[in-house]
Order: sequence, then structure tokens, then C-alpha cells
Amino acid sequence: MVDFGKMKDLYELQKKARAVQKELKDVEVEASSNDGWVTVVFNGEQHLTEVTLLEEALQPENKRELEKDLKNTISQAISRAQAVAAEKMKDIAGGLGIPGL
Repeated sequence: MVDFGKMKDLYELQKKARAVQKELKDVEVEASSNDGWVTVVFNGEQHLTEVTLLEEALQPENKRELEKDLKNTISQAISRAQAVAAEKMKDIAGGLGIPGL
């Protein structure tokens, strides 16, 4: 027999998940390198939306440092975006009865 109560709950969870996904598009997470050469912005969906490099960073003698800064700054921003998304999804996951969330 079909449990319409559970179907309704599932529909509500899907609706909430879509709303959170829409919200995440508008969330911006920014990270900058320690020396300020690199700034990156990701949205809550973990898509890179902006990269800013200082002119000083573009000098040939700074190539290795710039590469390191880009890698570290992008990793930092992605981690922050993931944390934001996880926090927003926590309520939905809790509705599914997933322990620890």
C-alpha cells in the first residue's frame, strides 16, 4: 500500500533542497592569499566566479609563488564553499533521519 504521508514528506524535502540550491547560487565565498596577490570568489555551488591578481604577481620572477598562491587560495575558497553548503543542507539531511547531520 502507498504511504502518502511519506510521499508528501519526500516532496517537501525535495522542495527544500531546490530552495537551498537556489540560495547557494547567490552565496559568495572569498579567499585571498597571505601576500594579497591572489583573490578568488566561489559561489555556494563551488563554481569559481572571480579571480583577481595583483600586477606585482604577474612578474616573471614571481611565477612559482603565484602558482603556489593560486593553488592554496583556490583550495581555501572551495573548503569554505563546501562548509557553507554543508551547513545549509544540514536541516534537509536531518529530515531524512541521517545520523550525525
